[in-house]
Amino acid sequence: MSARRIAALLAVLALAAAAPAQAQFRLDLNRLVDTAKNIGKATGEIAEKEEIEIGSDMAARLLGAAPLAADEALQRYVNQVGRWLASQTERPDLPWKFGVLEAPQLNAFATPGGNIFVTRGLVAQMNNEAELAGVLAHEIVHVLKKHHLKAIQKTAQVELANTAVTTFARQDRNTPAREKLLAAGSELYSRGLDKSDELEADRLGVVIAARGGYDAYGLPAVLQTLQAMNPEDSGLALMFKTHPAPAERLEALEKMQPTLDAYAAQKQLAARFAGTARR
Repeated sequence: MSARRIAALLAVLALAAAAPAQAQFRLDLNRLVDTAKNIGKATGEIAEKEEIEIGSDMAARLLGAAPLAADEALQRYVNQVGRWLASQTERPDLPWKFGVLEAPQLNAFATPGGNIFVTRGLVAQMNNEAELAGVLAHEIVHVLKKHHLKAIQKTAQVELANTAVTTFARQDRNTPAREKLLAAGSELYSRGLDKSDELEADRLGVVIAARGGYDAYGLPAVLQTLQAMNPEDSGLALMFKTHPAPAERLEALEKMQPTLDAYAAQKQLAARFAGTARR
């Protein structure tokens, strides 16, 4: 297995690097190759254990930039909704964790292994539980389809494989080498996933939400809210930079209208949402 393949996987560990780290580190493939040569080699597919380890490191960095909201009831509620949706998927046994970040910006994030975050700013723009479910289901699809790992593969232009992940996971978490590797994917984090990945997450996300018993128009309703907002709003900057425009996403979902209409009468649970998210 080539050192370039090793480097590609290690670069994924920095997907959720905080803004200061983004300024300090850039994707340096040559440096990763040199480091990878000293780490060792491993073969085979990425094991679920290593996927979870990668995601945990990425989530920790994300939480370092924006902590969880200090609202136990809200966190419990979002976890209940998210885990119910995850149970409807082909990977129900991942250690799914859902959280609300104390951040005014409007956005949502996922890391490999089942860590899903939505900002308080985005929750504040929602009207019911079906809308929350639509957003969480979108992020769940990113995990199911391993979009972030595949994005690193494409960015580095090498083949992604399980290379030195176990060795890396055993390293001291405080070593400079580990920190540099965790920060190396910041370029991808700020750029966002490919448009095709985002549209796939929309398309499959509404299916997961409907399977969970929610009004399938939950996600489209959120997109309509975003579309109506001022695009110059600073709270939307990262969302609009890393995602296709709401109008484009809505247009793509229009192709699913027969499916959406079939599940449009399912639950919205506005009162339950308001009782927790609007307190």
